[in-house]
Amino acid sequence: MSEPAEAKGAALAPEDEARAGFYGLIARLFYAHPDQQLLGQLVHIQAFEGQDGPLAAAWRNLVAACGSAFPVMLENEHTQLFIGTGRSLITPYLSHYTPLVAKERHLVDLRGQLIAWGIARKERAHEPEDHVAGVFEAMRIAIAVQQRSAEEQKAFFDRFLYAPALEFCNAVTASEKAVFYRLVAEFTRQFLAIERAAFEML
Repeated sequence: MSEPAEAKGAALAPEDEARAGFYGLIARLFYAHPDQQLLGQLVHIQAFEGQDGPLAAAWRNLVAACGSAFPVMLENEHTQLFIGTGRSLITPYLSHYTPLVAKERHLVDLRGQLIAWGIARKERAHEPEDHVAGVFEAMRIAIAVQQRSAEEQKAFFDRFLYAPALEFCNAVTASEKAVFYRLVAEFTRQFLAIERAAFEML
């Protein structure tokens, strides 16, 4: 996970506040399993009320699962999928999901972009910057903390997030061991689709 070097402090538009919140939530869920407190918070979040469509449906499915989930089982699932005792079933590093010719450059370019934005990896974090949680958190910071322009957000989204994160979600969905995280991946996939459609309107 990453931390910002500075914050602009201006009020966010409600839609940007919501976007940043979902980027942060996705980062949190992929970084570590949700504890009981987070599960309880998710059950009580009012979002997409009265709305139809794939994103709203994915959200309702995820929230319903939170209501009956046991943290210890989610910890086991998260560990098995993304950490493992020798090798995880699914790598959470997005450089893995880029074309072969771009793999070596992806992490280098991502680090360069984060440095340019003044976003540094926390000292206690051991994961490389291309961990899926770190990239989503960087996007949250760009929106909510640094309040980067829509054009800057789009450039980061297109270059470092959308395509590899989509492939990562596909890998989660395809895993027979994914139960709760299949729902997280589906919500993430639908959220990314909405973001991409919005960015294409710029």
